[in-house]
Amino acid sequence: MRTDSRLSRMLHVLIHMDRHDGPLTSETIAQMLRTHAVVVRRMLAGLRDQGYVRSEKGHGGGWVLAEDLDKLTLLDVYRAVGEPPLFSELLTDDDPQCLVEQAVNAGLSKAMQEAETALLARFGELTVGALARDFDERFARVKQGEQGG
Repeated sequence: MRTDSRLSRMLHVLIHMDRHDGPLTSETIAQMLRTHAVVVRRMLAGLRDQGYVRSEKGHGGGWVLAEDLDKLTLLDVYRAVGEPPLFSELLTDDDPQCLVEQAVNAGLSKAMQEAETALLARFGELTVGALARDFDERFARVKQGEQGG
């Protein structure tokens, strides 16, 4: 099963948008994500519909932030990108009549639901701005190392 990376990709894009001077085109974002511009527009549509980004048309246009990253939580972005699965499929349906499979699936389902509830609560506490500041700190350390070495 392929991993769904919409959430991490959009968080990546939002931080780039915030740190970029001016709009970013779908093509530029697509190159950054190693995908196609149509995929980028589709992913950004949910963020646009929620008012987190907007697109500016015409020469020099592109995508820009419409919301401060400190007001935008990971939960907001998660919901805007369509609430992709948080976990890979752990359950099986090889033999639905098997009582062992039923017990295993019931235990795993309960544990995954509890984990999802906790994870979504954490997403609601963490802002994209906090991630951006973490990036800034990492970038500063790399720059410091380049200057010192």
